[in-house]
Amino acid sequence: MEITYTPIGHVRSPYDSPADVSREETDETTSEIVLEEEYERGLDGLAEFSHAVVLAHLDEVEEALLTSRPPHADDVEVGVFATRSPFRPNPIAQTVVELHDHDGTALRVTGLDLLDGTPVLDIKPYVPAVDRDELATGWLEE
Repeated sequence: MEITYTPIGHVRSPYDSPADVSREETDETTSEIVLEEEYERGLDGLAEFSHAVVLAHLDEVEEALLTSRPPHADDVEVGVFATRSPFRPNPIAQTVVELHDHDGTALRVTGLDLLDGTPVLDIKPYVPAVDRDELATGWLEE
């Protein structure tokens, strides 16, 4: 089975390579998500939320790995599905951003850890009652 998605837009960020992305700086760095004009009406009501979930295609990932060594966990190797590694069978990124404002099809955000030009697949409001961030557990607690 083949599944095909058409991006709804792209990222405008100061990051040109993965080495440029610093987790400490992304919360302070302003970026934009720019949608294709045909999707502008889809933004109606999104400004009422403080945060959004962005799904993107990591178009520069060339290799899938089934195990990963997370950079923040010494001597830990786990399966890729237990990590946020970009080297996945389907390189889809999910990130939560803080929404600031939008002008037409451009959303101004902070917290975006994606490279400039990354294709955006979808945007959803972040809803704590649904996203349930208090349930985050697993090997990270060790």
